[in-house]
Amino acid sequence: MNVTERFLSYVRYATPSSETSGLHPSNPKERDFAEVLAKELKAVGLSDAKTDEHGYVTAHLPASAGLEGAPVLGFIAHMDTSPDFSGAGVSPILHENYDGGDLPLGNSGRVLSVRDFPHLRDLSGRTLITSDGTTLLGADDKAGIAEIVTALETLIGSGKPHGRIAICFTPDEEIGEGADFFDLKEFGADYAYTSDGSAEGEIEYENFNAAGAHFEIRGVNVHPGSAKGIMVNAGLIASEIASALPKDEIPAKTEGYEGFFHLTGIGGTVERATLDYIVRDHDAKTFEKRLAYLRSVEKEFREKYGEGAVTPTVKEQYRNMKEIIDKVPFLIEYAREAVRRVGVAPIESPIRGGTDGARLSFMGLPCPNLGTGGYAFHGPFEHITVEGMEKSVGILVELCALFADRK
Repeated sequence: MNVTERFLSYVRYATPSSETSGLHPSNPKERDFAEVLAKELKAVGLSDAKTDEHGYVTAHLPASAGLEGAPVLGFIAHMDTSPDFSGAGVSPILHENYDGGDLPLGNSGRVLSVRDFPHLRDLSGRTLITSDGTTLLGADDKAGIAEIVTALETLIGSGKPHGRIAICFTPDEEIGEGADFFDLKEFGADYAYTSDGSAEGEIEYENFNAAGAHFEIRGVNVHPGSAKGIMVNAGLIASEIASALPKDEIPAKTEGYEGFFHLTGIGGTVERATLDYIVRDHDAKTFEKRLAYLRSVEKEFREKYGEGAVTPTVKEQYRNMKEIIDKVPFLIEYAREAVRRVGVAPIESPIRGGTDGARLSFMGLPCPNLGTGGYAFHGPFEHITVEGMEKSVGILVELCALFADRK
């Protein structure tokens, strides 16, 4: 089975994670998909493939004779898709010899447009895969899974020497829980790469420092006819806090290394209101300043409206993996070389988000991220090319060869 066939098979499994279920995995359908993947890995030749009670799939390919002492290389991808847009009933469409122009998505009324996605021109002549516009596609990250499985099958079939290879497919990455129950000892890798990026040849080893902030706002509700000097409107306080934050430091006005405050939820009444933010910055010092700024806003409004009026909870989520990867620079050098070997120019850019690899790096497993050939994740315009997936498979195989030579 080639990478495209695998990918088209995988995207038909509906595996959106859930932030509210309280389960692990958060969606039982992730466990169903995990069982499918474990069976496929066994069929490919990884006889120890299994799933655990939390829905993680692990497997190992033994080292070739004489390479038992080579570093153990790991590959990781996630099984869940974003809960932000429907991933049920995915109907993938293959657009052969795509012309690089605007593309209607089935009968959905949506159009994949060059204006919104200028890189489409560069995909001209390839076989483009999209959904029909009513669901997301699922390339994030079923493309990564398909590429890893196909790379393993290719490696085994080639007879090329390799060290021990460790595989893990995780649940719930999209809700920030992909590393929560990751068993590093069972995985047994010295170094790893996540296959969870965008364009083929992409190498990511810098990501946001991240935190979440939740504001509980308490007001005083009395009849508006006799409210003077008594009423404290929690909803208005929430609006005031939102307006106090820097107006240009939001996702819609930032790029590259620029951080932001992102309002993800606001609601309430006169008596009670809530605000939810995510806070992001690549620079650790600037990140800490952002958190300090939130606390100063809280203090300002508490003084203005009284003790207990505004109660913030700030929770750190993950840190910039560059702090760890800088200590093992050969991981990036190997990735660059593997990319070049398949005829692609390496693309290095900061992740404006996070991956399982960021958390795993701080847990003791250095883990940069690699591209999969996909674009526009988490929505109906998600797309990927057959050629991009094939190149990504080649990159993984070349990494195995490079690690086999490492003493």
